[in-house]
Amino acid sequence: MKIMQHKKKLGKQIASKWQLYVLMLPAILYTLLFSYKPMYGILIAFQNFSVKKGIWGSEWVGLDNFERLFNSYWFPIILKNTFTLSALGLVIGFPLPIILALMLNELRNEKYRTFVQTVSYLPHFISTVVMCGIITMFLSPGNGVINQIIGLLGGEKVYFMQVPEWFKWIYEISGSWQGIGWGSIIYFAALSSVDSALLEAADIDGASRLQKIWYINLPEIVPTIVVMFILRCGQILSIGYEKVFLLQNDMNLIGSEIISTYVYKVGLEQSDFAFSTAVGLFNTVVNCVILCTANALSKKFTKSGLF
Repeated sequence: MKIMQHKKKLGKQIASKWQLYVLMLPAILYTLLFSYKPMYGILIAFQNFSVKKGIWGSEWVGLDNFERLFNSYWFPIILKNTFTLSALGLVIGFPLPIILALMLNELRNEKYRTFVQTVSYLPHFISTVVMCGIITMFLSPGNGVINQIIGLLGGEKVYFMQVPEWFKWIYEISGSWQGIGWGSIIYFAALSSVDSALLEAADIDGASRLQKIWYINLPEIVPTIVVMFILRCGQILSIGYEKVFLLQNDMNLIGSEIISTYVYKVGLEQSDFAFSTAVGLFNTVVNCVILCTANALSKKFTKSGLF
């Protein structure tokens, strides 16, 4: 009886708000077709996949592809490099948009604030190929601006792009510069909802700007920061391959090869689809575990989480 009542109630809700469900329908169909339907492809990770035989006709090999991955020479290298780039992103790249948003929020000159916002947003729209070209030109040992400055100061030229240890810093510093303005938008929007009465009360009590930032503005955007941090944790092993691949060369490969570039080379260049699918599945599972762990810790210590 309760089930029937629940169905009738649900039917009435759908009938009364059918316009909203119609608007949701394209997004639902898109998600089903392009996110859920292809998921059966993870079966390839457990097969000796053959394009001719297809997924259902290929030989099942169990966990052989995963054993091959874990015993590979490149596995500890790509895992270390991926975690290193992600860790630098969390330590350097994640706080910078927050700091920029807090600083912009304190500017009283509207025109100057708009100018700074525009200038900081623009690098986001530079394509990855162009960005990598700029980095290569600036760091060139011959005519690069950075090496020319080093030469003027009496130092020796540095072959930045050929040294594996430099790669992670080049990648992260350039990425932080390119994304700091765009990343600050959501925090700046969150700061706009801070109750002005709290700031006025703080002014009456004689609070300084730093005190208002620390005790009013920052606590107000903590839920937003927590959500963004959890989402960032869920992408720790999901660094895009485009920029890394374009900046790679034979000299820095030991410090630049990451999971996504490894999958690209093995899966597409060597046509080993089963092995690359196994690597991708491993990547996804680890990201999911880290996401759930970060969310659980956040709910425990900050009482705020993603789900």
